Amino acid sequence: MRYRGAMEFTVQAPAKLNRFLAVLGRRADGFHELELITTVLEGVAELTDTLAGEPATVLSLAISGPTGEGLVADESNLVIKAWHLLEEAARRSLPAALRLEKRIPHGAGLGGGSSDAAAALRLGNRIFDLGLGDDDLLRMAARLGSDVPLFLLGGTVLGIGRGERVFPLRPVPLKPILLVHPGLHVGTPSVYRALQDVGYPFPEALASQPEGAVPPWRNDLTGAALWVCPPLAEVRDALRDTGGEPLLCGSGSCWAARYDSIQARDAAAERILRESHPWRLWRI
Repeated sequence: MRYRGAMEFTVQAPAKLNRFLAVLGRRADGFHELELITTVLEGVAELTDTLAGEPATVLSLAISGPTGEGLVADESNLVIKAWHLLEEAARRSLPAALRLEKRIPHGAGLGGGSSDAAAALRLGNRIFDLGLGDDDLLRMAARLGSDVPLFLLGGTVLGIGRGERVFPLRPVPLKPILLVHPGLHVGTPSVYRALQDVGYPFPEALASQPEGAVPPWRNDLTGAALWVCPPLAEVRDALRDTGGEPLLCGSGSCWAARYDSIQARDAAAERILRESHPWRLWRI
C-alpha cells in the first residue's frame, strides 16, 4: 500500500554499447580480467527502461513493458538486490512501491538488468534522501555486478578489472549504428566458460590512445558466443552483406553494425526488413 499524497520519483535506465571488449585472461578468483570501453545510449527512448517509485508501507516491485514478460520481481531481481544494499547502508527498511517498465531486451548484451540496478540505487537515494555520495553508490554498484557502475557514470566509460572499476572518458561520437536483436537469449556465464574451448583471440590490452580517439571496434567474446549459439552468425553475415561492420554486444545476442553514413545505415535497415527476418531493429 502506498502512502496517501506520496510523491512519485522516476529514473531512466538506458541501454549500453560495448565498443571495445578485451578479455585478458582468467583470474585466480574465477572471473576474467577485462578492459572495456562502453557508451551508455542515453536518449534512445526505445532502449530505455523506466523505474518509478514512491514511499509505501512495504517494498514491492511491479514489472511491465514490451520486454517485461517472464521477468520476476523476487529476491533474484537486481532492482530488489540494489534496494537491499540501500537498506543495509541506511540501517533501516526503505518500503516503497516500485514500478519498472522494461524496453531493453533481456539477454541481449545491452545491460538492461545492470542499468535497472543502477537506477534503483539513484532512485532510493533520492526518495529517502539518504545523502549517499557517488563513491558510496559506486561501491554498492560493484557488489551488484560488473556492468552496474558504468551506468552511474553515464557517457563513455573505461572499465577494467571485471569491468567494475570505471573511469569517465571524453565522449567519442558513434558512427551511425544499426542494432539488431534476433530474439535469441545467450547466457553470459556459458560464453565465458566457452572461452576455455575456443581460446583468447587477442590476449592484449588496448594500446595507448590519444584523448578523444575512436576506440577499436572489437569484442573478444565473439568466438565463444558463436560457439555457444551458432545461429548468431546469421545476423552477423546479414549485416556484413549490407556493408556494415558488425560487432557483438557484450556476450550477445544483439549485434551493432556501424556505417559510414546515416543513408547507408537506413538502407541496410530497409534491406533487412525486406528480407523478412524475425529480428528487431533500432537505429542509433
